[in-house]
Amino acid sequence: MFLKKKIEPSKAVLIVLAALPWAAYSQDQGTAAIQKKLESEYQLTKTTDDKSDIVTAGSVLVLHKDKVLMVAATSAANPCMNTYKDGKITPTKACGVGEKLRRLPGFGHVPGGSSAPATRNFVSGEKFWVTKIDVRAGGVVLDFFTDATPAGDQGIRYKAALTIPFGALTPTPEEALKAVAEVITVAPSEDAKGDDKKQPASQEAAQPAQPAAPAPAAAPAEAPPPPIEPPPPPPADPVAVAEGQTIDQVVAALGQPQKKAKVGTKEIYYYKDLKVTFVNGKVKDVE
Repeated sequence: MFLKKKIEPSKAVLIVLAALPWAAYSQDQGTAAIQKKLESEYQLTKTTDDKSDIVTAGSVLVLHKDKVLMVAATSAANPCMNTYKDGKITPTKACGVGEKLRRLPGFGHVPGGSSAPATRNFVSGEKFWVTKIDVRAGGVVLDFFTDATPAGDQGIRYKAALTIPFGALTPTPEEALKAVAEVITVAPSEDAKGDDKKQPASQEAAQPAQPAAPAPAAAPAEAPPPPIEPPPPPPADPVAVAEGQTIDQVVAALGQPQKKAKVGTKEIYYYKDLKVTFVNGKVKDVE
């Protein structure tokens, strides 16, 4: 008679199995925290459905590495996928080969199809937007969108995707942000405002008009000159008292005297600065 031997899993296996849900939970928490950190640093831009224009502009980004390969935004082709590793950006082989073929004479068309979509390498110092940030277990994928390029490039907008791997361990949000900042950073506010290439016409119209400078205050009116006073009237002619005038004539000219005196046939009238002597009612002497 054979006895069935009960086989129990080792303790080590049980520990590993028990830890798996927690590890998955911790990893989900880590990627969510990274997502929140990156989206707070790089505000997303919203495009129209046909990728022909901007609906809502987010942060303007500055590229710090060369050769991000992008494809025309309005084409049906998927965005070219680029990978950043060891300080270099490399496009997928499919995008890289397509770019080389498109530039060869006679290869402007895909066999059996329409014209190959335009592609372009963007280099350090150029600016564009990010429309999507997708944090995954192994890294972060960023979707880029550009403004219309100069007339020499037919005014085309471009799109691309860039993967930045994390490695075996999920980094902290700060470490993830540092890794992304090796490739892109937010343009200073003065650059973002003054860069016409990164300000579509639809966005320029939405900018509030700057208030007109206030008109300079009018200079205060000069006070009117003081009125000219009329000159004083000329002094009156001195009153003349002549010999032979009667008492009435003298009183009419000089007024009543301050004092009168009578000596015999003489009458003397005393004024302030004058003494008039009358004899028989007529002026005899004036002193």
